[in-house]
Amino acid sequence: MDSPAAISALAALAQESRLAAFRLLVQAGPAGLAASKIAEALGLAPSSLSFHLKELTHAGLVVPRQEGRFVIYAAKFDTIDALLGFLTENCCGGAPCTGVTACAPGAVCAAAPHTGT
Repeated sequence: MDSPAAISALAALAQESRLAAFRLLVQAGPAGLAASKIAEALGLAPSSLSFHLKELTHAGLVVPRQEGRFVIYAAKFDTIDALLGFLTENCCGGAPCTGVTACAPGAVCAAAPHTGT
């Protein structure tokens, strides 16, 4: 992921309703949710939700698909992974980390051991 794509994704998530919709779609998994279910769960008017889902779609964070008369939205997990990778690629001074989660307390960094603080 490059900087413009990361900025677009982060900007899209920097709004309460969009962040809530995105988190709901992440919880729903690859099957996604119908727009009506998202609106109901978040207590948003359909027109407001439509605007927010459009922003998330343009940022590449969600993908819509037509199923009959419903539009189903699903989180794009490959984009999420790329964004997280972009945000953490310089972790440990750019050196590879080992452990369950890179740069987490207890992870071992090739550049310098973590102190857990």
